[in-house]
Amino acid sequence: MKRLALTAALVTTLSPLSAIATPEGWSPLLEPAQLNALLEEYGEDIRVVQITGEYTEGHIPGSGWSPYASWRSDMPNPGALRDLGHLTTVVQELGIDTDTPTVVVHAGRDATDMGAAARVYWTLRSMGIEDLALLNGGLTAWQEAGLPVSTEEASFFPSDYQGEWHDDWRATTDEVLEMAETGSATLLDARPEGFFEGLTWSVASPGTIQGADNLEYSDFFDGTRMVGAEDIRRIAAEDGFTGGTTTVSFCNTGHWAAINWFALSELGGYEDVRLYAESMAEYADGEHPLDHAPNRLQYLWRSTTNWVSELF
Repeated sequence: MKRLALTAALVTTLSPLSAIATPEGWSPLLEPAQLNALLEEYGEDIRVVQITGEYTEGHIPGSGWSPYASWRSDMPNPGALRDLGHLTTVVQELGIDTDTPTVVVHAGRDATDMGAAARVYWTLRSMGIEDLALLNGGLTAWQEAGLPVSTEEASFFPSDYQGEWHDDWRATTDEVLEMAETGSATLLDARPEGFFEGLTWSVASPGTIQGADNLEYSDFFDGTRMVGAEDIRRIAAEDGFTGGTTTVSFCNTGHWAAINWFALSELGGYEDVRLYAESMAEYADGEHPLDHAPNRLQYLWRSTTNWVSELF
């Protein structure tokens, strides 16, 4: 099929996608040239969704816009799941059904930005969408490859998707508490070392889940690009991660943790890797057991230091 014409109307309405088998050459992590080739071959049978950045200033031709905030909750815990009814409406409005090949695109500002795309990917996977991919390096990588962008917005006929949720890739607070108490799972803190060591914090109290190890999300990147499966397994092994047990990835609000989940589960091929979506924002709020938690005097001193640093 031909790519959607750049000369289409300002708002292009696309008909429902026909069911197709997994496109040849499909991968959970696509480079710009790979995605471009797939779009040239399959056209509008593939849904491309941008979730961060300035969509109206330029995007992949034919791609839709779905802001990241639509996929998560608000403060005090942005990591909390939105209700299934809301998420179902979002998916339907994008014209996505369970058999719609879907590529999630972030702006590509930095490695952290990919956490938004990975979190949306995880949500769609948990909702039963079968063929999913992320664009490595996001829209920035697409533009750096000299590929076309458009300012023409796309809208879609709603799909018939019926909301469903699978807990295969999710861990709840109660489950994490049991895992921490029994040592029955590997708990991986995806945050930078300062968070893990209780020296830095944001929406959650300082410290980490009791018994957790640290595997920082940025280890899986070369600049703004995520490394391949072989390097992911090597990096994980060098950090002492071997798989073989249930693994739970967490951070502050399930953003950085989604990167580790995607890297280990979807690219590295490790089995039974789960995301603790609510992460430390919920866990620490419940006054559950923590490692590297400062005592009250240390907490007050660090809080004052953080407050003073924000003034300058």
